[in-house]
Amino acid sequence: MTPPAGWPHASIGAAIAGGLTAHVRAGKLGVVLDSSAGYDLPSGDTVEPDVSYISTKRFAAGPTPSPGKFLRIVPNLVVEILSPTTSHRDRTEKKAIYERNRVDEYWIVDPPRKQLTVFHLGKRSYGVGITTGVGNVRSRVLPGLALSVKELFAV
Repeated sequence: MTPPAGWPHASIGAAIAGGLTAHVRAGKLGVVLDSSAGYDLPSGDTVEPDVSYISTKRFAAGPTPSPGKFLRIVPNLVVEILSPTTSHRDRTEKKAIYERNRVDEYWIVDPPRKQLTVFHLGKRSYGVGITTGVGNVRSRVLPGLALSVKELFAV
């Protein structure tokens, strides 16, 4: 079992989940889940992203979730917050898993650099990521979302 990432990982994850949840609930767009949700993906991989979003449409089309079990739905958006023990895996192996399973948008959050990189899924793969440490994070999956990067890293 991987030990918890600790501080400031938890604070950043809560800020992202809170911002996404407010936007998603206001628009009745779906569901936002924290790191306690796991996914059994079509590729056979099992992942537990730090934050994820599933649209109402995708959630309704997927198999009905079973209490206490991992979801068998591909999320629309996945967020991984880097830590010293997961950084390489999040940037390589997990990115490839999400890409292979057609997760529409993948965010990699880098706490030491106070930056966030957003990858959008193209026809076959993720394009070049858009990295920012200022302004607002924008999402193709969640139009109208504007999360302040500075506030995500405020502790």
